[in-house]
Amino acid sequence: MKLTEAKTFFADEFGAVTVDWVVLTAALVGLGLAVISVVSGGMEELSTDIGQALTDTDPLTDPFANNVTFTETTTTP
Repeated sequence: MKLTEAKTFFADEFGAVTVDWVVLTAALVGLGLAVISVVSGGMEELSTDIGQALTDTDPLTDPFANNVTFTETTTTP
């Protein structure tokens, strides 16, 4: 390899864009995994609560009998 070819090879920046995309993609994948690990515990607990509520509901009676009804109230000054 000649000296001019070596200078041209090291001055070439075509691979730099690829490295940038690889780093950005790895960062996005890492961020996604972090979000999944944080959210999964809450989702598991919520799904357990929903499953228990469905198990406790007797379909032969009024399944909405124990629901709390919220009404919007406004106060006037």
